[in-house]
Amino acid sequence: MKSRISDYIQLAKLRLATLVVYSAGLGYGLAILNSKIEIFEWDIFIYLILGGFLVTGSSNGFNQVIEKELDKKMERTKNRPLPTNRITIAEGIIVSTVLGVIGLYFLYQINFLSFILGIIALLSYVVVYTPLKQITPLSVFVGAFPGSIPPMIGYVALTGELGLAPGILFLVQFVWQFPHFWAIAWKSSEDYKNGGFKMLPFGQEKDQKTAFIIFFYTLFIIPAGMLPYAAGISGITSMILSVLLGIYFLKPAYQLYKSQADEDALKLMFASFAYLPLVFLFYFLDKLFLTLYF
Repeated sequence: MKSRISDYIQLAKLRLATLVVYSAGLGYGLAILNSKIEIFEWDIFIYLILGGFLVTGSSNGFNQVIEKELDKKMERTKNRPLPTNRITIAEGIIVSTVLGVIGLYFLYQINFLSFILGIIALLSYVVVYTPLKQITPLSVFVGAFPGSIPPMIGYVALTGELGLAPGILFLVQFVWQFPHFWAIAWKSSEDYKNGGFKMLPFGQEKDQKTAFIIFFYTLFIIPAGMLPYAAGISGITSMILSVLLGIYFLKPAYQLYKSQADEDALKLMFASFAYLPLVFLFYFLDKLFLTLYF
């Protein structure tokens, strides 16, 4: 029983889903602080967290069902439950469907817009992004859309409508995803080649041209990180911290451009892991401080 639960956790990639839920939760918190609503609605928050976990788990599960044969060819994925037949295709489909239906039901309990955004994130990830990974490097651009929806869902969970603030939170996470995924793709390029995936800007070429594109896109992290201050979503302290984090993020991207070394791609990957949770936390804490004391 314990091993079966562990297999389901691997199928849903619950550790990855944690970051999704984290940004959605902070999006919800920022919406509360910016709308001056004093009541924290725990039922809405719980629906948001559970819905986010389950819809993300469903997306990851369907992704692994579709890529079962490809996962067998890659070192990093060959021991997953589906390639090793610890979970059958039919079981993977059933589990992923149940997770998706329940997750979307929870989002529907929040409001209709959260439900629609959840459907868009699920379908665009599974139906569009997943097959495109074998066809074109533009898959990273397509995949950045569902990957950026969580903070937007968090914000509209309170407001029930789209607007500048959820759009900016979407944009911050959208810009972040390019250097994040390209750093992973650079480090795992041989594996991706074996699986037939084209995840780097020019397929799987690890050269200076590719490294320059990664560095160039990473530059946009800094102005994107300043937008919440410009729009009044957060304060100047978090803006300054976001710039410092952006410089920290930019450094390994520049080193990768100079060296084209796997070690620098690894440093960039770890910098990306640090950047997003920290910058969203800074936005929230800064706005909380301003709300409480000014």
